[in-house]
Amino acid sequence: MRVNADQRRSGCPISCSLDLLGDKWSLLIVRDMVFGRKRYFKEFLASPEGIATNILTDRLKRLEDCGIISKLLDPENKRQIVYTLTEKGIALIPVLVELLCWGATYDSASNFDLDKVRQIQQDTRSRQRFLRELEKRCTSPS
Repeated sequence: MRVNADQRRSGCPISCSLDLLGDKWSLLIVRDMVFGRKRYFKEFLASPEGIATNILTDRLKRLEDCGIISKLLDPENKRQIVYTLTEKGIALIPVLVELLCWGATYDSASNFDLDKVRQIQQDTRSRQRFLRELEKRCTSPS
């Protein structure tokens, strides 16, 4: 679903991004695709946040409509649909990494390795290597 220019709250790029991704579930679906290598509807349902099937269906459709994911018939099982990130979706990886680092640093409930976060934040080479690995895993068949 594209949000038309006349439906936007403003022309601010952050506001425009939130119009597409600012709901409770969309970035978590992309997160699952990037970090969890999830590609199937049932895999997304198994995420710890407990998304309802109707919400998941709606968010997958919205992400597809705005060009962040694509869906295809699974070549190994034509009765299943496989979801993959598009180039536009892959471009969200650095945003997710920044959110991961911020959440791990400032939320005590986070369970991510703080040493890894510090390494990503302080070492440019480690950060670039981490981003390349994530991008590669999203563009390579699993």
